[in-house]
Amino acid sequence: MTDITLLDGGMGQELVHRAGDKATPLWGTQVMIDHPGMVEAVHRDYFNAGATIATSNTYAIFRDRLEGTPYESRFVELNDAAMAEAKAAAADFKGARVAGAIGPIKASYRPDLHPDYDEAIKIYREKAQMTAPMSDLILCETVVSVLHARSILDASLETGLPVWVALSVDDQDGTRLRSGEPLADVLPHVGKAAALLINCSSPEAIKPALDILKTAGLPFGAYANGFEKITQEFLGDKPTVDSLSARRDLTPAAYADHVMGWIEQGATIAGGCCEVGPAHIKEIAERLRTAGHTIV
Repeated sequence: MTDITLLDGGMGQELVHRAGDKATPLWGTQVMIDHPGMVEAVHRDYFNAGATIATSNTYAIFRDRLEGTPYESRFVELNDAAMAEAKAAAADFKGARVAGAIGPIKASYRPDLHPDYDEAIKIYREKAQMTAPMSDLILCETVVSVLHARSILDASLETGLPVWVALSVDDQDGTRLRSGEPLADVLPHVGKAAALLINCSSPEAIKPALDILKTAGLPFGAYANGFEKITQEFLGDKPTVDSLSARRDLTPAAYADHVMGWIEQGATIAGGCCEVGPAHIKEIAERLRTAGHTIV
């Protein structure tokens, strides 16, 4: 039938759950410091579940995120450590690839905090250049505005690697970015991307978003989160994930139902974001194979 790239699921939430530690504004970075090797173990579990891509635990490793913490001087070290754990896990799985993840500057879902183009491209350039050597592709995640898309894509393209842009849309209206801008407005600025995705949005918002992405003529897909809603507390300064609640209804079977619907729309890339774990990815892999698709 169709070749489908199966991404992994969420990393930060999975790390916090496994560690059992109190959440901090450093998200999965803190867990990585306190529990070396846990990141690699999560990557391996996703590969064993059927994923073919490891998304590196580098999403939230930025100089601004580390400012004022004991790890302020360890930016490069932490980024390299996360990449090395992804690479080590991928080495044991035939055909496995590593996606070097680049999250938003300052905070997730906060287009109001994003710097202007000239400042942003410098920050993203440094991040992309240090992530690229151990990556097979660059994955720009949770992109919430046109400005965000332009600056992170332009910086990432300088690495020479394929760049996938994952846009995050309004949970109540999948035709709009979280900035409020129409999703269609970003398409003229992302033509050089190797693939377009929707990520870290509610599963229900993704169907209308994919109808827009498919008009770009690029490979497309999605990986949703499993949060009940993005709270006002989380949108404040230095948020912690314990201000968000996981949906109880989004079982592996229920999530896989959504994914198979995206495949029917023409998506060829699928996976999961926050609160989507190895059991969800395993269910998706089984559904894809049963439907006659090939996971690549």
